[in-house]
Amino acid sequence: MPRIQRAGTMKDRRRLKQYLFVVRELTGRELKRKYSRSRLGILWSVLNPLLSMAVISLIFSRMFRRSIENFPVYYLCGSVLWTLFTTGTNTAMTALVDNKQMLIKVKIPLQVFVISRVYTAFVNFVYSLIAFVPILLVFRVRLNWTVLFLPVVVFFELLFTMGFALALSVGYAFYGDIKHLYGVLLTLWMYLSAIFYPVSSLPDFMVTVVGNNPVYLFVDAMRWIVLEGTLQPFTAFVKMVIWSVGSYLAGTWIFRRNKDKIMQRL
Repeated sequence: MPRIQRAGTMKDRRRLKQYLFVVRELTGRELKRKYSRSRLGILWSVLNPLLSMAVISLIFSRMFRRSIENFPVYYLCGSVLWTLFTTGTNTAMTALVDNKQMLIKVKIPLQVFVISRVYTAFVNFVYSLIAFVPILLVFRVRLNWTVLFLPVVVFFELLFTMGFALALSVGYAFYGDIKHLYGVLLTLWMYLSAIFYPVSSLPDFMVTVVGNNPVYLFVDAMRWIVLEGTLQPFTAFVKMVIWSVGSYLAGTWIFRRNKDKIMQRL
């Protein structure tokens, strides 16, 4: 029995290494395709948040300067996490349909293609964090030990994003219109995530709505860490964990329940 278990464990490890290799290759392909016609290439992952921050700050900094200190940093915290979520879910939604020919010819778990799209969004997110360096220096924002908890926030957002991405990829495989509906939903979702305005300016019932918005919970956690130098309230952290784990479990269940039907549909 021990030999059989050992053989099974080794086989599982080899399979995992193969899947990780495929994810890395697909991620590299996505990055090359995204920046294939750009001279600056991946540098746009740094420039995009900086340019959008400059535009938004120019428009709204005067409006919110009394209620938001260091508005560019406040906005950048929201922008990079929002972009991670939207890029991950939008690109992963079409992952199965985009790779239809490969899925038919090669025996690879379907979720590998979804994972690679979310991982690509994460790589872009890591590059976008470089934009924080000059901004923190300009506005003299000092980071302390709480920055060590930032990877925890990002991990839970990735978990939440992965769950959403798995569910959306299933939906898009059967109903192409879901992509357009999701675009409308994201517009509403963005305005409910307090990316560029203070929550304190909202009516009480809207504060409750925004406070239970999972994306806002991630954004708010990062703002506490970067701007306040402390951790978000424990109740908000618990909400963030529940949303993340719940999304991942729901998305995984939906994907596993429909993966055979997806192959038939493709």
